[in-house]
Amino acid sequence: MQHIISVLVENRFGVLARIAGLFSSRGFNIDSLAVSETQDPTMSRINLIVSGDDHIIEQVNKQLNKLIDVIKVQDLTREPHIERELVLVKINCLPKNRAEIIQIVNIFDAKVVDFSKKSITVEIIGTEEKLNSFFELMKVFGIREISRTGRIALPRGD
Repeated sequence: MQHIISVLVENRFGVLARIAGLFSSRGFNIDSLAVSETQDPTMSRINLIVSGDDHIIEQVNKQLNKLIDVIKVQDLTREPHIERELVLVKINCLPKNRAEIIQIVNIFDAKVVDFSKKSITVEIIGTEEKLNSFFELMKVFGIREISRTGRIALPRGD
């Protein structure tokens, strides 16, 4: 099962390397990683997507909490939360398919960000399910490249 772990850390040199090292030294895999400064420039939020059973996730949480620069660790998987991912997708786009592709882009509330004679690049934001549905429809035309930010999440409410 995939877990969404949100880690609030001190915004200091080497914190991300120590966290990545913690995962690699214990043989845990990170499926997705996104890091950014928070509203407070002295702190950063690290969003990790980690696969594992409850025992593995418990170990991940304990190990993260032992690190000096970690302020708070939160497993958002079973809590009400909002998650999104940003993706850029370059799709084969021949003149005969252009209208159909643009129609699908509009249905998914995505945005065309680049256009050429043979391809179209689309920006799409959403949940993993929404993105996977979009990819399935675009496979018919041919997906050339995909660049994903990784999933980010915040708990709902206060």
